[in-house]
Formats: sequence, C-alpha cells, structure tokens
Amino acid sequence: MKKEEIPQDKSTLENITKEMYYVKGNDGKYDTGLSKGWSVKAEALESAWDDIDVQVEEALAAVRNGEKSPVFYFMKKELMDEAILASYVGMMKFRVKRHFKPGVFKRLRQATLLKYARVFKISVEELKSFEG
Repeated sequence: MKKEEIPQDKSTLENITKEMYYVKGNDGKYDTGLSKGWSVKAEALESAWDDIDVQVEEALAAVRNGEKSPVFYFMKKELMDEAILASYVGMMKFRVKRHFKPGVFKRLRQATLLKYARVFKISVEELKSFEG
C-alpha cells in the first residue's frame, strides 16, 4: 500500500486515536502513515458492540427471570468471561460458574461478595440487591 492509499474514512474513533500503517514510499522504502479510520473496520467494530449489547441484555433478562445471579450480569457488563472473572477474584472457574445460580449466590459469604464487588467496582449492597 502506498501512503496516499491509506484509508481515511469516518470512524467513531477518529477523534480518539489514529492507526499506524506501514506503507511503501515513492522511493520503494518502507515508511509509516496514519489513518483516521477505515469503514470496513468501523462496521466490524459496530457489529461486535451490537453483539455485546445483546449479550448484556440477555444476561439482564436472565437475572430478572431468576435464572442467573447478578454476578453473571456484571461479568457480561464488564466484558469478562468465566476464566477472566475467576482470575480476578482468585477462584476456580467452576466455583465462579456455581455463583451464577441464584440459590448459591444468596448463600455466599460476605468476603466472597466483597471480592466480586471490588472487581465490578460496586458496593456489596449493590451486588446483593441488584434485581435488574
């Protein structure tokens, strides 16, 4: 790609960041150039965020229906999966998955709830009383 071929499409990130590309200059040597955005990449990112929004809404519905605990919702909201959350709270993944069950969640010790609350940057009371 030549420097003048670097995409400069409108992007939601154009005022926040620029991407660096390696390009060939007119002399045939490699150089760098900046891009404001690329429409194809912007569409892909928008689609990914739409998918995330759907997952968060489904998690919220599961909490409201009594199928999942607030831990599940906040994990989705914070863009985590079971393995990441388990590593942040210092537990095995299977234990974290058990805490997605409303009955198990209601019996969690204060210390365990505090670990989750810290990771989610909320209070223990917010975590315990969250109903969606």
